[in-house]
Amino acid sequence: QVQLVESGGGLLQAGGSLRLSCAASGRTFSSYTMGWFRQAPGKEREFVAAITRTGGNTWYADSVKGRFTISRDNAKNTVYLRMNSLKPEDTAVYHCAASPKPYSSRWYSPSEYDSWGQGTQVTVSS
Repeated sequence: QVQLVESGGGLLQAGGSLRLSCAASGRTFSSYTMGWFRQAPGKEREFVAAITRTGGNTWYADSVKGRFTISRDNAKNTVYLRMNSLKPEDTAVYHCAASPKPYSSRWYSPSEYDSWGQGTQVTVSS
């Protein structure tokens, strides 16, 4: 497993932008597929985005497609989530996750990941 620490959350108005970061420990970061999930109060954890080991492929939830961008820098052991045009419904705790699987048809499923960060709060006011 890998240790993950998120940062970059905050409170902002609708229409604003944020960039979340997730720093990973260890020397094998580039061997993990990385994902971002979010969880709002009283709701289940929801898939946001995922990126393959080299960054060559990405996936997004329909609710964030065109507004959010996932990227990674393997030299810095960090995965990012750029969030633009934020809406109040984007309010949640955002978690990054790591999967040792090289392939999956279910990157949207939390069960594909075996390492999780504690999360960073994003609050969007209307």
